[in-house]
Amino acid sequence: MCTPCCVSQLACCCGSAACSCCCNCCPKIKQSTGTRIMYALYFLLVTVVCVIMMSPTVEDHMKANIPYYNELCTKVNAGENCKTLVGYSAVYKVCFGMSCFFLFFFIFTIRVNNSEGCRAAVHNGFWLLKFLALAVCCAGGFFIPEEETFLEVWRYVGAACGSIFLLIQLMLLVEFAHRWNTNWSSGVKYNRLWYAALAFVTLMLFTAAVGAVVFMGVYYTHPEACLLNKIFLGINGSLCLIVSLLAISPCIQKLQPTSGLLQPGVISVYVMYLTFSAFSSKPKETVEINGVNTTVCVFPFNSGLEGDRKIVTALGTVILFGCILYSCLTSTTRRSSAALRVCRNSEPETERARCCFCFGDDTDDYDEEKTGTGQNVLYDEKEATIYSYAYFHFVFFLGSLYVMMTVTNWFNYDNHEIEKLLDGSWSVYWLKMTSCWVCLIIYMWTLVAPMVCPKRFEA
Repeated sequence: MCTPCCVSQLACCCGSAACSCCCNCCPKIKQSTGTRIMYALYFLLVTVVCVIMMSPTVEDHMKANIPYYNELCTKVNAGENCKTLVGYSAVYKVCFGMSCFFLFFFIFTIRVNNSEGCRAAVHNGFWLLKFLALAVCCAGGFFIPEEETFLEVWRYVGAACGSIFLLIQLMLLVEFAHRWNTNWSSGVKYNRLWYAALAFVTLMLFTAAVGAVVFMGVYYTHPEACLLNKIFLGINGSLCLIVSLLAISPCIQKLQPTSGLLQPGVISVYVMYLTFSAFSSKPKETVEINGVNTTVCVFPFNSGLEGDRKIVTALGTVILFGCILYSCLTSTTRRSSAALRVCRNSEPETERARCCFCFGDDTDDYDEEKTGTGQNVLYDEKEATIYSYAYFHFVFFLGSLYVMMTVTNWFNYDNHEIEKLLDGSWSVYWLKMTSCWVCLIIYMWTLVAPMVCPKRFEA
């Protein structure tokens, strides 16, 4: 049992074989899915390293629990208490290495059309060697000369590429909302329970959105301060109402019969989350109340609720990186690529309603490798690739720079700590507020585009 599994994992790490779990009770996995999951794990690993580098809490624990910590740092030329391995400059260098790794594979896999060639074999296998290459790239960033010039230039490169990635992420969110509605609506004619599920989820989404508006109206506005919060909360709430009414208007229903309230419900919840995140990121305002300067327009954390503050920060971080991974993993599918071009998918629609619909249907007939002692692998790319290898790596390249900018708080990087990810910063405030409007504009465009450009959307 153990020997065949070890041989299989060795072939995966040092050869072109697809990776799979040793446990044969695991469900079958497609080669294309397994490959994307492995790259996502690499991406997640480097992201965790960057988070650790920006966390003084982790640094303090290492000082307290690692014997001879300072001596070890000195021996590896990392400075006193490993100062060169922490802070925003270290994150910039590590993300530079990760972005170079994915940029190389972007160039390396251009015009790969099936999984039979040597370039496809490198893309789908040799995971140990690629892990070592990634480690070398990340470590190499610490040996770049002219550090100050590098950090200054790389900051603006990261901001530009991170903004592009954010735009892709917002477009994929809109595509996700449309696909969710289309998939579940396809099951209504076979089982009315899908209609009940649609109605229930839609109700929950709008309940959450309205609750968020009330919550922010109570805690993030004040009669004598926070004018921007009051204006933008009103604007964003009104825009969510407008797109919801537009989605069920007769002119939209005529061209898009599946358009309903589920999509604007998803968009409204995400816009409210971004609005809340923007309000949380705004520098604190104070007003004089009864002769005392009082901080207003913040959630009422106090010393007894510090744990709640950590929970909010952790939840925001999980949502953020969940969106990043979803964008990286799904942006290269044929359906998502069509959505990013804002045109109708040329493939015939064969929707089958499922609770989990994000990563495609597993009913297709593919060649299967039966390992006997581990997870079976479906080789689904022998005739043609399921997704664009080059574009996949390019999205991860952009995602690397978006992580770099997010972890270091964009242009407020000095003395920033990961524990203060949601703390005040005007640059983050305007970035998130702009993201709200861009998301709403993209969704509105998907509704009116068939009327404006009918030929582009003809089946």
